[in-house]
This record gives sequence, structure tokens and C-alpha cells, in this order.
Amino acid sequence: MAGRGERGVSRVLDKLEASVNSGQYYEAHQMYRTLYFRYLSQKKYTDLLQLLYKGSSLLLQRDQQGSGADLAILLIEVLTKSETKPCHEWIDKISKLFEKMNSSIPERETFLTNAVKWSMDNNKKGHPLLHKKIAEIYWQEKKFTSAHRHFLHSSDGAAYANMLIELHTTNGLKSEIDLFIAQAVLQCLCLRNIQMATEAFNKYTGSHPTIKNDKGPPYLFPLLNFLWFLLRAIEQKHVIQFKILRSCYAISIKRDPNYSVYLDTIGRIWFGIEIPQDKNPNSIFGGLLKSIIGDVDVDTSDEEGDGLRKSAPIPDLD
Repeated sequence: MAGRGERGVSRVLDKLEASVNSGQYYEAHQMYRTLYFRYLSQKKYTDLLQLLYKGSSLLLQRDQQGSGADLAILLIEVLTKSETKPCHEWIDKISKLFEKMNSSIPERETFLTNAVKWSMDNNKKGHPLLHKKIAEIYWQEKKFTSAHRHFLHSSDGAAYANMLIELHTTNGLKSEIDLFIAQAVLQCLCLRNIQMATEAFNKYTGSHPTIKNDKGPPYLFPLLNFLWFLLRAIEQKHVIQFKILRSCYAISIKRDPNYSVYLDTIGRIWFGIEIPQDKNPNSIFGGLLKSIIGDVDVDTSDEEGDGLRKSAPIPDLD
């Protein structure tokens, strides 16, 4: 019975593929949707997932963006309804569909938002591998702000650093060389991910063509020395050293007003230092921190490079 069912699904897929190949896109799309409702009512989730992935891929390959994205969004719905757990296979397939979608269509944003929600676990951030693959696609598209947001939740500090090196060497000023990695390290620490922060710092300082010859620490850039000492202080749980660092490197820290906000949060998370009462958590900077720690959304900004230059605040993700 199972073999007969598989052959039946295979025949349906072949017929639908033939319709797509002959240019009957509308008819094929409607048939895919008809089968979607039929299989869903019968809870034939495995067959339905195969059907929707194949259909979406075929339509997107032929630049039928609306129809292909529609089936892709249905695919995420079925993954959710079938309680399919995030795994390499489906994360890879989702990433391939996302890459095939034109960045100009609104359905791409819906698809990504739903995919991240499907992949969420208890930390409500989405699966790190999915974030990494989406970040790499945005990076390839030179949409650095969107790539940055997803890299933050990818747990891959080395890949994140490589993107920051490319971004600085192609779009940044020489004086900003330390600002690019400072923002990344501080935000990773606000997200309680010291391993990623350390990995990103080591990769950036060890691979950036202007820094790697320093053979630091110590580095020629005071802010890099501050970050190096900060990571050591957190690893050693040395609260006094943390306070001394903030004082000794006050001038470097003042280069960007966001750094003090990040460091207040880092002090609370890693050293148990309460944030002063006079610092309103509902201020613009409080909103900034919420934006990087809160749920991930997608960015449709045309100014993709500007969001990272000069350690600028990340736009709200709400």
C-alpha cells in the first residue's frame, strides 16, 4: 500500500512538473493548491511537504515569484502543523527557496518571518543554522544590515567577522576599523554569547589586512585592547577589572553613545551590576537593546551598508 501511494505521488509530481515545463504556470499553481488542501485534510504531511517544496522550487526557477512564494509559505505552515522539528534537511531547503525568491516581493519577508518562527526553540530566537544561512544569502546580496541581524543569532563568529572585514574594507573609513568589530562583540555579549563574541574578535583581528600585522595584543587601536581585556574579564568573572576597564578606556567608549548602554547591560548580565535607576529602560537606547535581543524580523531598507557604519544603532526589529 505504501509503495502504491509513493508511486501515486510520484506520478502527480511528474504531471505537475510537465505542466510547469510547458508554461502552464497558473494551472499548475492551482493544482498544487488543490492537492495541498486534499493532502492536508488527510494529514499526508510527508507527501504534502514533498509536493510543496518541489512545486515552489519549479515555479521560482521559472521566475513565477508570486506562485512559488505562495507554495513556499504553505510549506512552512505544513512544517508547523506537522510539528516537524528543525533539522539540517529542512533548513537547507528553506534557505534554497529563500535564495531563489526575488528580494523585491513582499512574500519573501513573510516566508522568512514564518520560517524563523517555525525554527524557534525555548530561547525564541530561531535556529542558529537557519540564521547563518539567511545571513550568508543577505551577505551575498550585499544587504549587510539584514545579514548583520541574522549573524547575531547564528553562533558563527568567524563567518560574521569575515563579513565585517569585507564591509569595512569596501565601505568603511580607515578610522572606523575598530568600530565595526566593537559593535559586533558588544552585541554578542548582550545576547549572552561570549563564545561567539570571542570567535568574532579573534577572526576579525587575525584576518583583517590592516590589523593582522599588529600581532596584538596589544593593538594599535585602544578600542581593540579594551575589547580584548573585556573578554578576559568576563571569562575570569573579574568585576573589579570590568569597572577599571570602563574608567581607563572612557575616551574610546565615548566614541559611540551606544557603547555605554551595551556595557551597562553586559555589567548586569555577566557581573550582576544593577543598571542605575536614572537610566530609563524605555529610552531610545533601551529600545535599541530590545531590538537586538528581541525577536528577529527582516529588513527592507535600501541603505544596507549604512546601518553598520560608525557602529550606528540597529533599526528596530519590531
